[in-house]
Amino acid sequence: MKKTPLTLLASAAALALLLTGCQSAGGDDTASAAGEAGGANLPVGDEIATTVDPALTELLPAEIVEKGRIDIAVDIPFPPMAMYDDANREIGFDPELGRLLGQKLGIDVSLNKQAFDSVIPSLQAGKNDIIMSGMNDTPERQETLSFVNYTHGGFAIAVQQGNEAGIETQRDLCGLTVSVQKATVQGDLLRAMDCGVNVMELPSDLDAQTALRAGKSQAYVADAVVTEYVVATTDDGNAFEIVRDPENPAGFEPVYSGIGVLKDQTELVEAIRSALQALIDEGTYQEVLERNSIGAYAVDSAMVNQGASAS
Repeated sequence: MKKTPLTLLASAAALALLLTGCQSAGGDDTASAAGEAGGANLPVGDEIATTVDPALTELLPAEIVEKGRIDIAVDIPFPPMAMYDDANREIGFDPELGRLLGQKLGIDVSLNKQAFDSVIPSLQAGKNDIIMSGMNDTPERQETLSFVNYTHGGFAIAVQQGNEAGIETQRDLCGLTVSVQKATVQGDLLRAMDCGVNVMELPSDLDAQTALRAGKSQAYVADAVVTEYVVATTDDGNAFEIVRDPENPAGFEPVYSGIGVLKDQTELVEAIRSALQALIDEGTYQEVLERNSIGAYAVDSAMVNQGASAS
């Protein structure tokens, strides 16, 4: 690992002190006001907070420390992974975990809205440094990215209330039209079934939900954590229902998801991995999961590229 210049480490240490000093254990409104004024992007209100680990700050690449922030590509809205609150603040698992990682590393973070099908190009163009957008870790994506895995779960199927199509298992999707968000793994998995599933790929996850609601598709498929949220919150739970398969309680074809970093950025990968491990060890990672109702999809430790070996 190349050394970080002492001047940059000094700047990082100063920022670390700032991040520690601005944030109380419970997260207060002072931090929010500072963020609105262009200050550090920190947890506020009842969001989960942590403290800086200077040893982890030293793992950051020199160019990140010099820039003074980590730019994070986030597809918003994509609840419960990412959404906006009434004050237009980014909330949900990815933004809240992103702030925690920055706080632990002693560096600011910038949460940048990015359409899902352009998150990888945004890294390649130097616009963003990492992706936090519920992205599934696949061998194909590993040709470009390294993943610091942070959840493990499958995909789930939602249908209109009443389930007139009689969908009970994944195989029941054969011959039907299924709406999914463009560029997601779910589309690839459905096409691989090779039994006549008509995959309707749409620009956003909300578009895919709307297609089901309008009767343009007979089912909507997304990550289980997302589908659970959609079914529970749309029309107060009266629009859709989720297909429960007793043989697949964690969803169909479980996969790892995680934080994407360009694979040649090995220092940044290790800094993010180490920071996530610290959050796992202290329990704040699990608190963020549970705060967003996805505690069942936790990983036990911060590991890289588990998608290559996942069943």
